[in-house]
This record gives sequence, C-alpha cells and structure tokens, in this order.
Amino acid sequence: MGLFEKWLSVWVALCILAGIVLGNLLPGFFAGLAGLEHASVNFVVALLIWAMVYPMMVAVDFSAIGQVGRQPKGLVLTLVVNWLIKPFTMALLAVFFFNIVFAPLIEPADAQQYIAGLILLGAAPCTAMVFVWSQLTRGDPNYTLVQVSVNDAIMVVAFAPIVALLLGLTEFTIPWETLLLSVGLYVVVPLLAGIATRAILLRGNPDTGRIAAFTARIKPASVLGLLATVVLLFGFQGETILANPLVILLIAIPLLIQSYGIFGLTYFAAWKWKVPFNVAAPCALIGTSNFFELSVAVAISLFGLNSGAALATVVGVLVEVPVMLSLVAFANRTQHHFEANPQ
Repeated sequence: MGLFEKWLSVWVALCILAGIVLGNLLPGFFAGLAGLEHASVNFVVALLIWAMVYPMMVAVDFSAIGQVGRQPKGLVLTLVVNWLIKPFTMALLAVFFFNIVFAPLIEPADAQQYIAGLILLGAAPCTAMVFVWSQLTRGDPNYTLVQVSVNDAIMVVAFAPIVALLLGLTEFTIPWETLLLSVGLYVVVPLLAGIATRAILLRGNPDTGRIAAFTARIKPASVLGLLATVVLLFGFQGETILANPLVILLIAIPLLIQSYGIFGLTYFAAWKWKVPFNVAAPCALIGTSNFFELSVAVAISLFGLNSGAALATVVGVLVEVPVMLSLVAFANRTQHHFEANPQ
C-alpha cells in the first residue's frame, strides 16, 4: 500500500472539512454543480464515481464469473444480510434511539422524519462504492460484480415494498427513473468501459500481466475520484451540516452502531463458514455500506429537500466514508485469520 493510500483516512477527513468550508464560502458554485442532474442523479458525482469504479471493472474477467457458483456462501451471506437483516435492524435502532433515548431532545414530528431517513438508508445496499472498498481489500472483482448485480436486481423489486412496510405507508412511490439511471451510470457504464479496455489490452496477447500493470497506473485516479466525491457531497450540504451539529451527532449514533454491527455479524459469519478472504471482505463491506445516492433522492422526493429525512440520509454520507475506511483497514489487518485466497 502506497503512502497516499496508507494515509487515505487523513485525506478523507481533510476533504470532508474542505467540502464543508467551501460549501459555506461558495454556496452558489456548489448550487450550480448540484443542478447538473437528472432524476436526482448528479452527473458530476457520476463522473467521479466512474473514476473510482473503472480500474476495478477493467480487472473483471467474465470467463471467471461462471466459477462463482463454486463458492455460493459469500453470495448467500450478502443476500441474507442485505435483505433479511439490515433493513430491520436499522429500523429498530432508529425507533429505539429517536422514540426512546433521544425523545427528550427532539420534537416527535422531527424524530419521525429522522427515522424515515434512516430506514431509507438501511433498505438500500451499496452498489458503486463497494467496488472501491473491495479494491482496497484486494477483493475478487468478478465475485464483487456478481454480488452487486444480484443486489441491484433484487433492489428493483424489493426496495419499495420493504421501505413501505417499515415506514408504515399505504402508498409509496419509488422514483424508478432515479433507481434505474443510478444503476446504469454507476455500474453499467463503467463496466462496459472496463470490458472494452480489457479487450484492447489483451488483443493479440493473452498475458493478464498487462491488465495488472494498467490498473496499477490508473489506480491513483480511483483514489482521487473518491476524495473529490467527498468534497462535492459535503460541499452540497455544508450549510445544513453546520446549522444542525447536535442533530447530526444524534443521527450518527445509530448509524455507527448499525454499520459496525452489520460488518461484525457478516465478517464473523464468513469466518465461521470458511469463506476465503477475497470474497468475505467485499461480502461484509457491501452489507455495511449504503446506496446513499438513491436514499437521498428518495428522501427528497417523498419528504422534501429540507426535511429531516433528507438530512438523515446526508448524515449517512458523512458517517459512511470514515467508517468504511476503518473497516477496510481492520479487514486487511485480520485477513490472516481467513483461508488463503484461491488462485
């Protein structure tokens, strides 16, 4: 791990600070960038996510994807945690903290808004960003792609019913255009670019060492894309974050418990089930992180831009990057407890 990656958590912290400061100093500039969107999907953020995801997509070997069936345990864990456990534990934690623990500090109407935002986060498993976390743990890119693809397919049919059930709504309209456009921009487009690049690199020479050399050269772009994304996301919400410091802390508490709890549960289950590390690490990380772009978009469409629900989803972004980096570091330090990665 290079010097830049080794101190990535420091750079992310500085980018969070820079985003908040710049968002307050240059609100018009960030408002202009925020307006470059369609169906609540920001194209500038999408471009930066391409930079993050593209190096790993180049490493995807479709000829090896068929071998995923030989190791079904990781996929089973991903699906069970993401769809049968995570949404419901997030809802329970949100209700417990905002209806009981924090009840003396928050108005009941506001508490319900924050609960709704947390439920939206818990019901949307990560898609694009998990490729970054997987790459930082040297996860199997083919297996990660399959996990993300299956999650996306399930999300199309399961996200709305789960959220409707947990919110207690009789009618719930999911912005399908946002969901489909997000998946297309964050997963399909960089995947197609990766396939084309891989074909060019291997043309006339099947040596996969050329793939490794190419991805090593462009890897800094992936990290820079992550840092620039952090600056933008916090720049968009800089004024809101500074205006609600106590509320943000209260929202972060159940999110932190959920994140570390879900990771611990999945990581331990993978270890007990003897899942290889290059499958176990992405499996645990995809269950921990959230599809915050979708969560923010749905919160805005359902409850409004200035709602407590929208604020809760933004806090999810604030919490996620530092938490995920700490879990990546933990996974890399403990990988010797797992079975060796299959060659």
